[in-house]
Amino acid sequence: MTPLGDLILAQIDADGPMTLADYMALCLMHPKHGYYATRDPFGTAGDFTTAPEISQMFGELLGLSLAQTWLDQGAPSAFALAELGPGRGTLMADILRATHGVPGFHAAAQVHLVETSQTLRAVQAKRLEGCAPIWHSGVEALPELPLFLIANEFFDALPIRQAQRSGDAWRELMVSRDGASLSPALSAPTLLPMLTHRLEDTAEGDIVEFCPTGTRIAAQIGKQIAQFGGAALIVDYGDWRALGDTFQALRAHAAADPYADPGTADLTAHVDFEALALAAAPAQHTRLSTQGVVLERLGIAQRAQKLADALGGEARSAHVAAHRRLTHPDEMGTLFKVMGLYPEGAAPPPGLVS
Repeated sequence: MTPLGDLILAQIDADGPMTLADYMALCLMHPKHGYYATRDPFGTAGDFTTAPEISQMFGELLGLSLAQTWLDQGAPSAFALAELGPGRGTLMADILRATHGVPGFHAAAQVHLVETSQTLRAVQAKRLEGCAPIWHSGVEALPELPLFLIANEFFDALPIRQAQRSGDAWRELMVSRDGASLSPALSAPTLLPMLTHRLEDTAEGDIVEFCPTGTRIAAQIGKQIAQFGGAALIVDYGDWRALGDTFQALRAHAAADPYADPGTADLTAHVDFEALALAAAPAQHTRLSTQGVVLERLGIAQRAQKLADALGGEARSAHVAAHRRLTHPDEMGTLFKVMGLYPEGAAPPPGLVS
């Protein structure tokens, strides 16, 4: 058992079984032993690889979508260009490079990064040197300005709760002690008011996941966009409505036991985009589209060809493989979805439809 695992066992001994959300929060964000607090998890040497690390085209095209939205909304003279969970800073660096030629965009932009990991903040500072980013621990600290925001693989890492339907009630998944180990266990049937509406589309034994932290963040983003203008691009794996057990652990690019060695693996779950869209009202939301379709609408084929013309040999082959990985249905193209948020009366961000 890891040091964090010992701390969790001690907490369970003192307070009883903990919710899956509390377990995830400790595993990912414990200030001393948490996964994100102790490592850079990205890339081939880490546990997973995100789209911005695969190809510059991802950030370039989404950045230009945000820039065009800024122009469509009258090019406000000061705005927050924000990213949630910016990883190594690669995505924001690509956005800033791609939008350098948009007149007035950089002069009006204030770069804001929502990041709790001090380890990753240090990496981001090096990548974005000269851009004067401002870091925040939560979205509530973002300035009261038009907000143009991107969140790529952010919501999937937020702590979820999970419940199994039992009649007209729910048995919540808890994390408990099993000898010297940790294991999941179901609570006694209880009423969960936040899941009352899911009695309409679930059957006995069905599993539903919900993310209170995610809906709170979506509500804050939606409120700011509705009040001050702007847009948000949310890119993640998931679907319009959560159903089934999607909780998983990833270590060294392979599936792992989420209850073994706490703090050493990435813990994620699929995103319920419907819940985010409802929470973000009164901001409007676009239809949910696949990542491949959105990137094709934004011109990735043409951008890929232009980059390929300057490459040869192994570099060209790697570039072609990266294009396929981002867009092909058998790769990330269908698994990952994109949803936009925007103010009532405004046009949706390019690449997405209302």
